[in-house]
Amino acid sequence: MKRTVRKPSTLLQKVEARLSRMKGDVFLRADFSDLGSYGQVGVVLGKLVRAGKLMKIGQGLYTRAKPSIFDGTIIPVKGITALMSEALERLGIKTGPTSFDRAHMEGRSTQVPSGQLIGVDRRVRRKLGYNGAIMRFERV
Repeated sequence: MKRTVRKPSTLLQKVEARLSRMKGDVFLRADFSDLGSYGQVGVVLGKLVRAGKLMKIGQGLYTRAKPSIFDGTIIPVKGITALMSEALERLGIKTGPTSFDRAHMEGRSTQVPSGQLIGVDRRVRRKLGYNGAIMRFERV
């Protein structure tokens, strides 16, 4: 018996199918530009954000999301530092340890870095973050 596989018919189904196949947890709006126009893709991504499947972390940047086990609010699947490093990598920006991270690793400081600062190789003009937590960048 031959099984036929139904192709996704709506743009929402096409985007969800592509999300399930994609590796990594950070997505650019441009990843879906071949499926529809800029506005259509934006509407579908907005629906996925409202449904709790994605979170917006910057202009044109989205990440996978899940409900929190504590209170049910929508949170990203990774921690903020790992998530932002992956987002910057997707944008072509190299990351590294900040001066605070290096001082802590070398034993020159006992203060533990907060994780709200990422070392980058060039200027970053985007605001990246979620739920009021905005990342800061240090050029290293």
